[in-house]
Amino acid sequence: MRISEMAGKEVINLGDGARLGIVGECELTFDSRSGMIVGLILPKRRSMLNFLGENQSVTIPWKSIKRIGDEIVIVDLNNAYERMYSR
Repeated sequence: MRISEMAGKEVINLGDGARLGIVGECELTFDSRSGMIVGLILPKRRSMLNFLGENQSVTIPWKSIKRIGDEIVIVDLNNAYERMYSR
């Protein structure tokens, strides 16, 4: 799979069914020594009140990704929605 094929896929948490976001273009982190993918970077959801703030993102560990389908990416995180969006 090419990195460009990840763009536009929605990320869903297997544990609680939460929609975590949509993968943007080239939003992956790599280990500089091995060249292996370490994580997937998702932008945080924004509300109408903080549209002028800085861009924030969340990194999902690559080992948490269980399946990559045609339209969605399934990840297995415990209580991901509360951790990512409660602040």
